[in-house]
Amino acid sequence: MQRRRFLGLTTAGVAAVTTAPGLTACGSGSSGSDGDTTLKVVAADYGDSTANSSQKYWNKLARAFEAKNGGIKVEVKVYSWTEVDRRVADMVKSGQAPDIAQIGAYADYAAQGKLYRADEMLAIPTQAGFITSIAQAGEVRRVQYGVPFVASARLLFYNKKLFDQAGISSAPTSWDELKEAAARLKASGVKIPYALPLGPEECQAETMMWMLSGGGGYTDANGSYTIDSAQNIETFEWLRDELVGADLTGPGSPARTNRQDAFDAFTRGDVGMLNGHPTLMQQASGHGISYGTAPLPGRRGKSPSTMGVADWLMAFKRNGHRTQIGKFLDFVYTEKNVLDFVTEYDLLPVTTAVEQTMLGDREYKPLWRFLDELESAEFYPADKTSWAEVSKLIKQKIGSTVAKGGDPTSVLGQIQREADAMENAGA
Repeated sequence: MQRRRFLGLTTAGVAAVTTAPGLTACGSGSSGSDGDTTLKVVAADYGDSTANSSQKYWNKLARAFEAKNGGIKVEVKVYSWTEVDRRVADMVKSGQAPDIAQIGAYADYAAQGKLYRADEMLAIPTQAGFITSIAQAGEVRRVQYGVPFVASARLLFYNKKLFDQAGISSAPTSWDELKEAAARLKASGVKIPYALPLGPEECQAETMMWMLSGGGGYTDANGSYTIDSAQNIETFEWLRDELVGADLTGPGSPARTNRQDAFDAFTRGDVGMLNGHPTLMQQASGHGISYGTAPLPGRRGKSPSTMGVADWLMAFKRNGHRTQIGKFLDFVYTEKNVLDFVTEYDLLPVTTAVEQTMLGDREYKPLWRFLDELESAEFYPADKTSWAEVSKLIKQKIGSTVAKGGDPTSVLGQIQREADAMENAGA
């Protein structure tokens, strides 16, 4: 299993995130003057409504940067997670790559020679300010191309009011207990006892969480795909028969249920349990939902690990704006700007300075459990050049495994064969 020891708390000797005046990126040279340069940025939306769209954060950040850097303009377009990867892929394919993209995978672009290395762009203090292990997760063949933007982990969320009404005294710790709790929730009239989002928005995450809790995962210790392992097949057979087949996942089809659909239903009080990331805390509290969090249940007890996620910034070479990109990214990673973003969306930081600030402030106590879980978290195999395409396959196919008559052996086997073919072809 590919494991990232994610938030090492020993930070002595690590430089602060703030950029020293006048310090330029390692090995940087002019790739054009700063005058009349417009940086095109594409980013993902972490909000759940127009009111808290990430577009507002990026617009404010861009205007603040422009005020301090005459001659460099920054235009940011924010898209939902259901379309941002495709948007960037289409732009690259048509020869109109953005200068900066903030998306979920970088390795395929790095392998094609389309990205700047991190040390070609970032000032030394910025590079030194990242949590070492997650910075290393942005490497392809030991060269960093993916610049970590934010992190998160997953926990089981449950509605305390609905649990009380169903007579459930504590969060489930095993699959059997989860099924029993779901059955009791259903009996008490809960519309969606357990929300299982296997729709295209982020089903690769729900898939990985269930694989991990069943003792499997996407890859083995050597980094080879193990998508159709016996453990993974058994996991999806259990989901098909014991949850979906028992009508414990609500009226909608899991294959058509997106993550945000599940989150929205949770904030309406329609969901008893679901797997969620830190942003759900804010969304639930904003709608008056009293919730609890707990480690993911596993096959016979607590899951051996949870899923951690890092989202990435990457910079494309096409427009030749290396120096200007570096200046903007150094600004993005100042402590205030990082803290503002992770605070807005209840996410986890990727810099040691902000991590220590959050651990030392009880305002952020709800996030401490997520930080703890990251100590044993597993992460997407984002350093594999095939991962972006494999992830697309999962989004297209995985939902069918849990439908009535679904065949996990066949579906997972097909994904495995195509993943192996991509690996062998150097995808």
